[in-house]
Amino acid sequence: MSNPSKPWDGALVRKWLARRLDVSKLDQAAADRRGYEARDDYDKTAAEEWVCRALQAPDCTEEQTPFAQRLKALIGHEEYHATGVYDDVRFERHVRSHLRKVAKMAKANDGFEKMLHHQ
Repeated sequence: MSNPSKPWDGALVRKWLARRLDVSKLDQAAADRRGYEARDDYDKTAAEEWVCRALQAPDCTEEQTPFAQRLKALIGHEEYHATGVYDDVRFERHVRSHLRKVAKMAKANDGFEKMLHHQ
């Protein structure tokens, strides 16, 4: 499932999720201030926030296999509900996209060390 030379680091994954959650809140506020033309940016960052919140449970981040199973279960959902988004279809598309991104990172066990604002 991952590179055997690099062990799974649950603390690093939780730190990455917390950092991305904070960044998504800041980006949502910035998009909200920009107004109408930034609705897609707002929905995109709201989707990232939703994904990070859904994955922050410590019982699923300690080991790689439960984390991958949680991601697979979330990807299998039909709908993702959130209040305050502008377009539900666009929001759900962004949620699925972000879930796939994190799933690739989890499978490769790579990318969680990147803590920059923009990725």
